[in-house]
Amino acid sequence: MAKYLLLYHGGSMPETEEAQATVMKAWDAWFQELGSALADGGNPFTPGASKSISPDGSLSGTGSTASGYSIIEADSLDAATTMAKGCPVLQGGASVEVFETFNVM
Repeated sequence: MAKYLLLYHGGSMPETEEAQATVMKAWDAWFQELGSALADGGNPFTPGASKSISPDGSLSGTGSTASGYSIIEADSLDAATTMAKGCPVLQGGASVEVFETFNVM
């Protein structure tokens, strides 16, 4: 079984405590649905708090829209994509990219 990185782009954070509680319940439900396929629930990224390192070592700010990640295990990219369709970030306007990872070490 391979691991898949779910990379979230965009979306918005809930503004009220009630909305935050609703979103957290949706995440809890999705994590429960994934069960043992959930390898790492991940975390959101701090907007605008990133830097890009060029091959020459120079640094620059990035215009990345990445807003968080999770890691799941699945039998195929199609299966991982199907699982990702239940991700709560989609309800908040974010999109999800699904990447297959592979072990090199």
